[in-house]
Formats: sequence, C-alpha cells, structure tokens
Amino acid sequence: MAIDLYKPFERLSFSKQNCFLSGEKLQHQEEEISVFPLWLMKEYELHDKQFKLLDESMSTYGHMMLPCSTRINKEIIDPLEQEIKTAFLSGYNAVNGLSDLKLFQWIGKMVYGILFNEIRIGIMQQKAKGEEFIFSQSLVHKFGNLHLMLQSLSNPLVFEGNHPWSIQVFKIESKQDLFNYRDEINTLSYSLAMKDFGIIACLQDNGTNAIYHKEVLTKIHKNPLHPAQFEEICARFFYSNYLFNRLPEYTIMPTDEAIYVEAMPLRGMSHKPLFDNWQNKTYAQVLENFWKPWGILLFEILKDPENPISHLLDGNGNLVAAEKVDLPS
Repeated sequence: MAIDLYKPFERLSFSKQNCFLSGEKLQHQEEEISVFPLWLMKEYELHDKQFKLLDESMSTYGHMMLPCSTRINKEIIDPLEQEIKTAFLSGYNAVNGLSDLKLFQWIGKMVYGILFNEIRIGIMQQKAKGEEFIFSQSLVHKFGNLHLMLQSLSNPLVFEGNHPWSIQVFKIESKQDLFNYRDEINTLSYSLAMKDFGIIACLQDNGTNAIYHKEVLTKIHKNPLHPAQFEEICARFFYSNYLFNRLPEYTIMPTDEAIYVEAMPLRGMSHKPLFDNWQNKTYAQVLENFWKPWGILLFEILKDPENPISHLLDGNGNLVAAEKVDLPS
C-alpha cells in the first residue's frame, strides 16, 4: 500500500486537536511544541520578546505554539532539535557540516509553525466578522507543498533532481554573540544570524536564487563576513525571491517504499525570465531595512541611484574583507 500523506491545505484544516505533522488526533491539550525552540529562546532570552504578525498585531516568541503528538515530538522533533542545537551552539564549522535537508526540515518546521498561527488568527478574525476566510490559491499551493516536503521528517520522501530550496551558510566575524532572525512568509524567505554564522533560505525556489546570486556567492566562498555584509547578502536574496515569478510544480509519486518528489521545469509554457527586473530603488528600500542596526538611511544608499552603496563589494566588484568594513560589528 502506498504511503499516505497528511494534507491540511486541502480543507484548510488547522485545528489544534490534530498533530501538525501527522494529522493524528491528539489526546491532550498539552500535546504541543514551541514554534521557536526552547533552547534558542533560552539562549537569547526570546520567550517574552515581541513578535510581529502579518496583521500588525503583536505576539511573543514564547506564545507561538504548534500542536504536536507526544510520539512525533519524542521520536522526530526532539532528536532533530538536539542535533541542530549541538551544531548551532558549536558554531559555523558544525552548522556548515549539516545537510541541506536537515536545515530545511528545521527551518521549515519553524516557518510552518508561524504560518499555522497566522492562518488560525486569520480564520478567527474573519469568523468574528461573519465572513468566510479567503485564501489565495497560489499560496494554498505553495504552502501545501511546503507542508508536504516537511513530512520528510516522518516519511521516506526522496527528492529527485534539484532540491526545492536554496540554503546558504556563511561565516560571520563579530566581536559579540549576535542574534538576528527574519522571515517573509509569502515568499518563504528566511534568515538567521547567531554566534559566528548566518543562514539564508528560500524554501521553494528550486535553487534558482543561489544561481541568480552565483557570482557574488563565488566571491564570498568561505570568507568571513562582517554582520552588515551578511545582512546585505540577505537583502539581495530576500529581494530576488520577491522578484521570482514562478509557482513551482512538483511531481509526487507515492510507492510502497517511498514518496518521490521531483521538481518540474520552471519555464513551463512561458518564455518570460524567471525573475522580474531588478529595481535599484526597491532593492535599496529592502537594504535600508536590513541595515537598521547601523542606521544607514535610504538617501545614503542611493547617493548614486545606478549603484546603491555596498559594504560587500568594492567599486571594482571585489569582495571587501570583513575587517575593512568601517562600521561597528
């Protein structure tokens, strides 16, 4: 018998009475896990810090929960968290040694947890108004695929060909133990900087953002980055993922032994480029947001509208050494 997958997006079923990963009925209200790992919240005292939701309302990191069966938590989630915790607290070398799949699963679980909470809030708000909750079919498709791929945690999913994501790990040179987290749910973009490393993930682009930024990634290679340089490469990825104009499709083939997932060609029937045109002014607005810790304003970034300032590359397009970035670390 072919393996069966849980598909909450088919009926927009986001009850706290079902495990987020398996769909199995929960026995107790206490069967839940924190969206943001307990060890991470403890390390950076995040539990009571504010977290802004899509509707501009505020929650806290510690208040974001995800229904999860005791079995799934014990057998799957907790072992993953322990492996990630050990690597992340060790630093760049250990994190860089993790597989893309492990990073995708850990990041994907967190992003899905945020998404789960956002959807429940949206449903409750519309219900209070006596209105039906309307969900874009393109987002249903995208988020449904994310959840399907996340089930690689509990089912033998085999990703054939290119992985559905771009995940990059960078070494960061900083005098302090930094922590900076960002996500953009609609584009499934994610970044995290902590200790001496940074991670950027585009969770459903079939690797195209890494190809789009191949030139600068080649220049960075394994060189350490100043925190502002890392935030700059984050801004580039977040903006290019916004410009990415395809809705990836996947061939799903269940068998008795495994479920095979293969990305279909992105070009499809369209001759349009995969990315919309890069606009320096819009990119500069994104970059300004990422550079807030250094107080670098939009008018400074766009002194030359054709060449937004960069702390990553010099005027000749060469990588600027981290120690030569003239900003506080």
